Parts: sequence; structure tokens; C-alpha cells
Amino acid sequence: MKALTVLAPLAVTGGLVVRSPLAWLLLPTLGWRFASSAPAHLGPGLHYSAVLVPVACAALADAVRRGARAHGQGHAVVVARSDWGAVGQGTIGAEELAAPAEPAVQPDHSAEARRILTDLAASAGRQWSVRRRVWAVEGTEDGRVLAALDGILAESWLPSGDPQWVVEDEEGGRQLVLASDGTSVWTNAERRSRRKGKRWETSAPRVARIAVDTGQVLETLSPGVCTVLVAGGQRAILRPLDARRKHAERLMMFDLDGPVNGPEVGHFDLFNHPFAVRRASRPYVLVGTDPDRPHRDKWVTALDHNGTLRRLFPHSWVPAEHHFGGPAAEIGHSLVYAGAVHHGHGLQPGGAYVVRRSLNGSVRWQHRTDHPATALDTDGHTVYVAYNSGVLTALDANDGSVRWHTDLEVDGAPTTALSLAVAPQGHLLVGTVDGRILECPSRP
Repeated sequence: MKALTVLAPLAVTGGLVVRSPLAWLLLPTLGWRFASSAPAHLGPGLHYSAVLVPVACAALADAVRRGARAHGQGHAVVVARSDWGAVGQGTIGAEELAAPAEPAVQPDHSAEARRILTDLAASAGRQWSVRRRVWAVEGTEDGRVLAALDGILAESWLPSGDPQWVVEDEEGGRQLVLASDGTSVWTNAERRSRRKGKRWETSAPRVARIAVDTGQVLETLSPGVCTVLVAGGQRAILRPLDARRKHAERLMMFDLDGPVNGPEVGHFDLFNHPFAVRRASRPYVLVGTDPDRPHRDKWVTALDHNGTLRRLFPHSWVPAEHHFGGPAAEIGHSLVYAGAVHHGHGLQPGGAYVVRRSLNGSVRWQHRTDHPATALDTDGHTVYVAYNSGVLTALDANDGSVRWHTDLEVDGAPTTALSLAVAPQGHLLVGTVDGRILECPSRP
């Protein structure tokens, strides 16, 4: 019991408290508690009503500060011996190694690394730039590849692998939805608050339609709030994700005549309501049945041609379970989607899944995994799923059995897919967390 009481402050601070002199302040409290005859004083149960935890936290903060300072300071000493072969163990004392601390010079080789990479790219006739997370990829009938990534609203690559055009953005695009005209693509940009002086400011949200052939921005929507794009409609359909507003959110639909208010869909959050359905014949959204708790009791709903929402089936097919949203695709008269089961202790083994359900809600098959899916698409016969563990899996669309799975690697280096699409030519397009766009065969 006493051992647990001593080990508890060490465990919750990772043992770092011993690096701070403040840790000595733990001893008086431990002393009187261990001298007590009350059994409750001997165990760790009183930690949160005593002074041990505040002292341990203060010691942890001091240890972290000291550790950070240690990385910025140092000193050089010279220890001389006439014959190092005759030096015995422990004969070099601390007094010989002591010296005043001086600021340590941390060499910055980033500029040199950038220059080398720029020269290498130039020698190959290319231009080098930093690339980061690729959030969306799409293939076109003529073999071009569209992508949205950090710092770039949208870009296009030719079948030869050469860049065609780029539309830059301060944050970058998050989704790509091909417009109904077949010659343009919708994309939206994330907006985060940034500190300017003493104030936090957020740029205006950006939703744009871009010509696929030229990269020209054909129109820009101003929804007033950040939104997610909903695929499957003849119009641009946006779902607001500003949870700060108290009134019920509605879908926002834009056509040639201007904006049109859609049906109420409740609040959207990035854990519970993502449901981007690829190859959708109509718009699908996740909607909670309780306006005060829109994350609970969600239903898969479809937007009919008359602008009304129709409930199809509960998102969770197990009544006692709460499921998080995820990527999806439509196959015939069914939906295949990925998600995860909520648990108070975090994601449990087998707590992530891919499921195929008929539009009446019946489960045709389910595939359980330990890692959430980041992207999903299908060619009608195979369901391709990318996971945040770096694994790429192919499931039989008829029964959910595993056809193959592989660890995603580039020249032997592991990476993780954030986005995935089956190109019209049949191969897979994969966007990675390190800014790559990979063209992979549908069979490894």
C-alpha cells in the first residue's frame, strides 16, 4: 500500500519529479501519512485531497523547465592525462568536469537543406517546394489528377506527372467534389484563428469552383461560416460546422439563381458527423434526433429532390453503441461506410469497422479492425480502405472478406494515407500525410 502511494506521483509524472529540488517537499507529507494509524492515509486514495499532487505537478513543471534550459545551455571542458591507458574507472571527478554554463549554439541546417533540394529538383527540370498533408484526390477521365492539400486549395497534375496548375490558399483545401457540369470542381478551405497583435482573427471561409482544364476560379461562395461539402446533388450543398451558433443549422444549397435554404440538420462536429459519401447518387448526411444533443442517436438521411430529408436507418446498428462518423461510398442500393465505436477508455481492440448496409438498414457484412479508417472508395467489386496505421486493405464488396492488405511504403519508408480514390482507369490514387500523391495498382 505504501509503495503504491510513493509510486503514484512518480508514475503520473513519468518520474521527472526526481529531477527537481521541489520533490523534497513530498517527504513531509509522506512522513506524516505513513506515521498515521488510519489505513486510508497509507494508500493513494487521498492524493487528490492532500498536497502530494500539487507538489508533484509543481516539481514536474520545474523539471520540464530545467530540461528545456539544459537543451539551450552547455559547456566545454578539457581533461588531460599523459597516459589514457592507465586511467582507472572513476578517477575523473566532477570538479574536473565543472565549468560555467554558456548558451549552446544550435546549428540550423534548414537553409542548406532547402538549397540542396532546390538544386536537385532544378537539375531534373522541376521546381521544389514543401508539401504537406494531401486531404483529397480525384482522377479525371483523361488521366489527370486533382488534389487538395495544406497550403493549396486545389492543383492538377498531367498524366505525364508534370504539374498543370495550382491555386494557392493560406490554409489549403480539404475536400474536392466534382461539379455537375463535369468541367469544374468544388473545393473548400479550412480557416483557423491566428493571433495578430493582441487579437485573434479568423479569415473569411472560402468555397470555390475551379475549372479543371485551366485552374481558373470560376466562382467563390461566401457562406459566412466554415462548411463541409456534401456530394451527390446537382447544386453545391454545404453543411455549416460552426457549433458556436445556438440556432439549428440548415444545409446551404447554391445554384445559378443564388443560395437556397435547405432543411435543418443540426450541429456538425468533426468526430460524430463526417459522412463524405463517394459515388453518391444523392446527398447523404448524418443527423441526430435530439437537437440539444445532435451527436447522439444519429440517423443516415438522404436529401430528396424536393429538398426534404428522409431518414434511412440509424447510424449504429447496435442500439447500445454510439458510433463516430467516417468515410463512405455508395454501391448500388447500399452504403459502405467506416466508423468507430465510442468507449470511455478510448478505442478498443476491434472498435473500428467497415460495414455495408442496405438502404433499409440491414447489415450485409461488417469488417472489424483496431484502427480507424482515413479514406474509402470502391469500384463496385472491391472496397479499398486506408487506415491511420498506414495499412491499405481491399475488401470483397459482396461479403467483406479481405482480398489483400499491405503496409503503405514509398521507397521503403512507411507513410499513411489521408485520402484515396479509384481513378476512372482502375488504379488507386492515394494522398499521404507527407504530401505525396501515389498511383497504385488495384492489386498489389
